Amino acid sequence: MKRHFYSGLLCLAYFSFSFAEPVIQTNEVLVTATGIARPDTETTYASELHTNSMIESSGATSLYDYFAQHTSINILPSFGNKVTPQIDMRGYGSGSGYQNIVVTVDGQRLNNVDLVPQFISAIPLGDIDRIEITKGSGSVMFGDGASAGSIQIYTKARTRISVSVSAGNHGAASGFVSAGVSEKYFDLSASVAHDSDDGLARADITNHRDSTRNNAQRIKLKIKPVDVLRFNLEVSNSSTDTRYINALTFAQFNADPRQAVGTYTHQAFTSRLWRMGSEFDITPEIKLSLNRSQEDKVSDFIAFANKSKYDYTSNDITFQYQGGKLATTLGLQTFDGLRIGATNNTSKDNIGVFAQAEYRFDAFSVSAGARREKVDYEFVPAVGAALKDTRYLNAWDVGVNYRLNLQTSVFANYNQAFQAPDIDRFFTFVGAFNGFITPQTSRTLNLGVNHNIANNRFKFTLFRAELDNEIYFDPVSFINTNIDQSHKYGLEVQDQWQITERLSSALIYTYTRAIMDKASQGAGAFDGKNLPGVPKHGITASLNFSPLANTNINVSHTWRSSAFSINDFANNFTQRQNNYQSTNLALSYQYKNLQWFATVNNLFEHKNALFVQDDAIYPVDYSRQVRIGMKADF
Repeated sequence: MKRHFYSGLLCLAYFSFSFAEPVIQTNEVLVTATGIARPDTETTYASELHTNSMIESSGATSLYDYFAQHTSINILPSFGNKVTPQIDMRGYGSGSGYQNIVVTVDGQRLNNVDLVPQFISAIPLGDIDRIEITKGSGSVMFGDGASAGSIQIYTKARTRISVSVSAGNHGAASGFVSAGVSEKYFDLSASVAHDSDDGLARADITNHRDSTRNNAQRIKLKIKPVDVLRFNLEVSNSSTDTRYINALTFAQFNADPRQAVGTYTHQAFTSRLWRMGSEFDITPEIKLSLNRSQEDKVSDFIAFANKSKYDYTSNDITFQYQGGKLATTLGLQTFDGLRIGATNNTSKDNIGVFAQAEYRFDAFSVSAGARREKVDYEFVPAVGAALKDTRYLNAWDVGVNYRLNLQTSVFANYNQAFQAPDIDRFFTFVGAFNGFITPQTSRTLNLGVNHNIANNRFKFTLFRAELDNEIYFDPVSFINTNIDQSHKYGLEVQDQWQITERLSSALIYTYTRAIMDKASQGAGAFDGKNLPGVPKHGITASLNFSPLANTNINVSHTWRSSAFSINDFANNFTQRQNNYQSTNLALSYQYKNLQWFATVNNLFEHKNALFVQDDAIYPVDYSRQVRIGMKADF
């Protein structure tokens, strides 16, 4: 079986290179991870791009679904909670992977100062213009937490009115309205989104379903008094009310994943953000950018009367030069994060300075960058002495890209990154202080090739990462600590093929290994074992067919291999994380400015779940979900 699988993969790679006569790629795909737009075939780092047309044709109705079904990202609900899911790539694991990825929306960080994953449900999919995924690089620009890379989400600048509504089984309903205008001296756009469902499981003992209600609003204003000066203002608000399931035993999961156990966790999230900034073109080659943002968030576990408030303030000053061959970015970034709890206030404040430069020869590009970051911690309890700590951390990056001919380029990148522990890592599971644990550092080597012809885009990347003090939670001793030494390696394949004028395909394949070399906390029991929660193989494949000019059919399938349960550091649990599978279908019909669509997720009802340990299983995406809707543009 494995021999056939790898043979098929090699055939696909060969077919991608040999299908058509080599011609110049007419539609350049631009990425902006370094702050300067470059064709993705000319960058010195590994990237994965998802454009607006790819997002719209996928049939996905939420950012969670799009990540799960159409990208290389491994994503699962956080112990049943899809609002703040656990995101992983490059083998950092379902348990802590999200802390090794910096997620931004229009440059605004979504990473939290504690163990709460990124609040991605606050981002309506209809608001997204494109998604850039940078792998094994990005630590110079994004700093703390970019060990695996970054996910940069960019929203649309609206110039017309758009309305969409949909409904489906399990009480699913959504609505999205956006409008915008672009004039000589200003651009103004606004959007309102609602998304809700009644969950897949049965009602709990209090007769409540595992339901979710999301609401989001966003206003963006750009003022352009003169050609060289722009002012930006953005205000957004989001709120979520969710109830999510408790764990099932293995027998319960196999018998019926819909059954309810106990009382579902009831949690509410709110986020209010404002951001203002300016851009000044000092000369045609030199630009100065200033941005400041303020975000107030609340996470409320209602049944437990456990409410945390978050106060985040960010500042970003960037100086860019882009000449004919040389491009440089210099910057200063600050992030002040405060969590206000019932018994203590805890803060994590970052300040970083960085420099990134790239020089382009005719067929050869080189890049280099470095970052210095200071991290201050403070814990102020209602009773007792305050605790403080300060860490200084470094990141750097070097890379090359060489264009062999008009169709093919190769690149290499070597990156050092760091993760400063979040504020929860200094405490045990029961809340006792266990010391300021050591920051994590990683060094990642990427080697890749790009091959583009008129009807095919192909990428292949090999990577290896060496880590010191990888941060994790030990489920045996209930403390947060470090894996002394570990490493990760693998390969990634991306292929987009325009087979005919009406038929296209896309494939993403990942092979990932994550090994714990030495872990003092495990007293040798973890040494040489696989990091849990890391699937070895992952495949995302899709076919897009337009039988008529105004009709589109998209069929996709996602498969991720089984893995050790996320608490199984010794690799000896009886039960393993099952493989994730979902076959999805999307149909759409366009008539003038009106589009009708229908989607089916998990067509064959594969029983997916997050396995934490033996008899602690959180079912997810185990039922067929059908949705129909319409979209109108004016």
